[in-house]
Amino acid sequence: MITAAQLRAIMPGAGKRADLFAAPLDAAMQQFDISTPVRAAGFLAQVAHESGQLVYVREMWGPTPSQRHYEGRADLGNTVTGDGKRFMGRGLIQVTGRKNYVLCGFGLHLDLIASPELLEQPEHAAASAGWYWHASNLNRFADAGDFKGLSIAINGRNKATGLPNGWEDRQMFWARARNVLGVKS
Repeated sequence: MITAAQLRAIMPGAGKRADLFAAPLDAAMQQFDISTPVRAAGFLAQVAHESGQLVYVREMWGPTPSQRHYEGRADLGNTVTGDGKRFMGRGLIQVTGRKNYVLCGFGLHLDLIASPELLEQPEHAAASAGWYWHASNLNRFADAGDFKGLSIAINGRNKATGLPNGWEDRQMFWARARNVLGVKS
């Protein structure tokens, strides 16, 4: 069971949000077989980075040049005008695009097409992260101790360096999560 105190130790910037997310994260981890300390450490480290320490459950919308490219992207299922913004990244591991909202909604038994903002609620934000983890078979990376591969699977790599996007930040959270959860290196 993950506690708010453990979340604050892993994500000091979470503050009181750790109280809001402890039970939903624990439930998601149980539901989606994030059931060992190494899996939990990998999952929580990724959640910490992706959500800015539980601060962001919705992508900050500019729109940036990258966000403008969401519009009309068939690979994201964004086929209706306005889908890019409507299905922006939401949840603790940002679910993005109409297609992913359909799949996540099916997995969580939610109508995310009619109500995409449901992924901004702590219960559903955490559940969507667990769903994504499970649907992407990310336990395989955690079980193998391949945190770099796990990070790339979630958010790709920097074209200039070849390292996972946000690599230093992810490593910091990975070290804290391993320490808090007693995962030996």
